[in-house]
Amino acid sequence: MKRIQSACIMQTLKFQQKENSGLSEDTIIKANRDELQRYKAQLDKYKTRYKIDEELQQPDGSIIVRIRKEYNNGADIGTYFD
Repeated sequence: MKRIQSACIMQTLKFQQKENSGLSEDTIIKANRDELQRYKAQLDKYKTRYKIDEELQQPDGSIIVRIRKEYNNGADIGTYFD
């Protein structure tokens, strides 16, 4: 029988607005930042442990985030966040 001893999810997320939204560059950047903040707040609200490895602002205003987060609340994450 196998049992998972520790686990985490590694994701690359891209926060961006719809193409041809008609928004100014500053508005797009602010909207992407706000969406990222809401995402982090949701992780905090549900007490999901996470670690952001990289957060990159792209020339088009989008934001790419590389994140490690726990697989299941309360599950052991081992040394994944070290």
